[in-house]
Amino acid sequence: MDDLRTRFTALAAGRPVVLVLAAVLAVAVLAGAVLIGAGQASGSTAEHEAVRVAPAAPTPTPLLVHVSGAVRSPGLVALPNGARVVDAVAAAGGPSTGADQSGINLAARVADGQQVVVPKRGAAPAAAGPSGGTSGAIISLSSATAEQLETLPRIGPALAARIVAYREAHGGFSAVDELGQVGGIGPKTLAGLRDLVAP
Repeated sequence: MDDLRTRFTALAAGRPVVLVLAAVLAVAVLAGAVLIGAGQASGSTAEHEAVRVAPAAPTPTPLLVHVSGAVRSPGLVALPNGARVVDAVAAAGGPSTGADQSGINLAARVADGQQVVVPKRGAAPAAAGPSGGTSGAIISLSSATAEQLETLPRIGPALAARIVAYREAHGGFSAVDELGQVGGIGPKTLAGLRDLVAP
């Protein structure tokens, strides 16, 4: 009987402890849920903030082209990649009175550092300097860029690349006739280029 009484007393004394432990456990679970929810919300905000402050993509470097001759505002113009001679002329204020736009290829792509000369009616196109690349003028085979070579008639990206490769392999051009040794340039193409290029 004493043993039964002792067990009952121990059970009655332990019940408040069990209740207190259950209450503490419930509060801990609830607090953990609140903290996890707050952490996810702040992580989501941080991600959105990271997206907002991400640096913009770098802008492409503009092409710098010198436009001279019969234009309203001759000088240096900045153009986007892929611009054409017609864009360069427009950026220089357009052709002036007496300009002969038929003397240049308005559809040709321009290259960085190129000079575009818009001739006056009755004037011969100016020759390019050693840096090559005046539109409608003589282009140096030994120094012109692939983009400048593409301004020539019948010369696309593939042929321009072959001309540059030939030049690098042979140390430049000593004569215009050497173009005939570049794959893809036949007698007809060479004849059309003869007066537009120099070694």
